[in-house]
Order: sequence, then structure tokens, then C-alpha cells
Amino acid sequence: MELAEQLQDCGIAALTIHGRTRAQMYTGEADWTLIGEVKKNPRMHIPIIGNGDITSPQRAKECFDLYGVDAIMIGRASFGRPWIFKEVRHYLETGEELPPLSAEWKLSVLRQEVVDSVNLLDERRDILHVRRHLAASPLFKGIPNFRETRIAMLRAADQRGTVPYIRRNITPNTSSSPA
Repeated sequence: MELAEQLQDCGIAALTIHGRTRAQMYTGEADWTLIGEVKKNPRMHIPIIGNGDITSPQRAKECFDLYGVDAIMIGRASFGRPWIFKEVRHYLETGEELPPLSAEWKLSVLRQEVVDSVNLLDERRDILHVRRHLAASPLFKGIPNFRETRIAMLRAADQRGTVPYIRRNITPNTSSSPA
């Protein structure tokens, strides 16, 4: 709490707080209690952004409602599922879940993610970064014998080893797989 006040007094424009400690790394649950306490501190006047374990539109709304944060950050939940931002926005605006997105639309988003990332970095560094996001996508859950494709994606050295290869392995029964 004291650190947040000191940072504000130094002139920061906003503060992002992660609900997990450095010692926890990626284990355990994020504790939003401190985030809520900082936000409710009457001395705090800057935007407070909460981060940690936001994996669904419902959890995003819950964090706004329970802790009063000004914004949220979504991290690992977006790996292989960048459309989570579209789902969250829709839920926050309407209170309803977004109708299921087609597998073809999701695949198009993943394909574009690879292209945009290559354009931002270079192909070698991009593939090292983005291939784990693709392999983690829930889009491919339930595809028979997908294990070999997933392993090939994780070993991919260029774009040809990622989305185009996966496209050939999508079956029609996955066209409306849930996000």
C-alpha cells in the first residue's frame, strides 16, 4: 500500500498490480485482495489496473465489480486465444456471452497473429515466440491425432511449419469449437 502511494507521489500516471508474487511465478492463484485495497485507498487517485488469473469474460467482470479496478490486463489466457479480448468486451458491454466464433474465423486470427508478429520482429524470433501460443490454442482441442501436429508446431522454424500445416489438419466437426 505504501509503495503504491509513493509511486503515485513520484508522478506515475497509472499502476498495474499483479495478484501473484514473484515467488509464486506461474503457480497458485492470484490474490486480488491487495489490488482491491490499493484501489479503495482514499489517497490513490491514479488508475489501478489489475492483473492475474483473468481467463474468462465472467472473471473479468467479477474483478471490476469486486475490486473496483479501472482496467484489467489479460496475459496467459490470451495465448492461442487472442479472441478472449473480443469475448470480454462483448460480455462487459452486454452482460451476455459472445455467440460462438467459427473455427475458420479463429484460424484466420491466429494466421494474422503470425504474420503481424513476423512483420514486427523477424521470422526466426517470431516463430520462437508465437509457436507456443499457437500450440496452446483451444481451437485444436479434440482434433483426433493432433499430438503430432502440436509437436511439429512447437518445433517449427518458420511460418510454413505453423498455421498452414495446422490448416490441413482441421476437420469439419471443429468448425464451431468453443473458445
